[in-house]
Amino acid sequence: MTIAIEVRNVTKRYGNNLAVDDISFSVPTGSLCGFLGPNGAGKSTTIRMIMSIIYPDAGTILARGGSALDSKDRIGYLPEERGVYRKMRVGEFLGYIARLKGLDARTSRKLAEEWLVRMELPGVIKKRCQELSKGMQQKVQFIATVMHDPELIILDEPFSGLDPVNANLLASVIRELNEEGRTIIFSTHVLHQAEQICDRVLMINRGNIVLDDTMDGLRRTFDPSTVLVRCTQPVETLMAARDSLPDVIEIRRTDDEHTAEILLSKSEQRRDRMAPALIERLSELTGLESLELRRPTLDDVFVTLVGTSISEAEEAGS
Repeated sequence: MTIAIEVRNVTKRYGNNLAVDDISFSVPTGSLCGFLGPNGAGKSTTIRMIMSIIYPDAGTILARGGSALDSKDRIGYLPEERGVYRKMRVGEFLGYIARLKGLDARTSRKLAEEWLVRMELPGVIKKRCQELSKGMQQKVQFIATVMHDPELIILDEPFSGLDPVNANLLASVIRELNEEGRTIIFSTHVLHQAEQICDRVLMINRGNIVLDDTMDGLRRTFDPSTVLVRCTQPVETLMAARDSLPDVIEIRRTDDEHTAEILLSKSEQRRDRMAPALIERLSELTGLESLELRRPTLDDVFVTLVGTSISEAEEAGS
């Protein structure tokens, strides 16, 4: 397995603020990696160090085996701070960026037209960038990031400011680029977006890596421990009988009076007999209609590791 990005014992301070605290991780070539955590956790600082925009106080960073500056034409980078040349026409802007990456004018024009169609921006090539909405400008900047066909793509909060339709479009394009062989790492504080497309996850909180695993490995580690049940009778019967239910820690009401979430014990010694005993007791109490294990979300995983949700961590840091 080859490594596209390697970060070894990297630390970065801004005055008395420890932004990144001795972190180490690697991103395998060909992976689609989500870099996740609250705003202010150290994601953008780490990405800027990977791109050699800023430098660490300690540690080593390798992008494609060396400095990102040595591979600038093979890396595509979308910064958190959006920026297009507002008075330039879209085609001129994309052509200018492409030529900076070594493409000739004819190739640049052809690729710009193709990518504008792919990103559902037909007919804007002659418009000035300032005439476009913020979401459209963001898609144009994404095109500028990838149209030179980079091997490594680094996206800092690429979904920020996009409506759900365009966020889904961008997620689809990111998946396609990865399936075509590109290595992609993107940061986000909105975990469900990463959950839909990533094969690998890095979680950072307060400058520390708290999780580094594949999605398959994460699912094996954080086995489903919540059962969603639907009963023929109201779930109040379950609430009253909680102490008699084997391996049940908590029962949570839902908006449906006949449905509840049951949080189970994670005891390995008891897991094999957990479901049969629970099913039998639920059937006795309420007339069980359906039962399914609910996979933990990435937000559930973050809460398990850190003890708070992403949104609560952001509020605490603000």
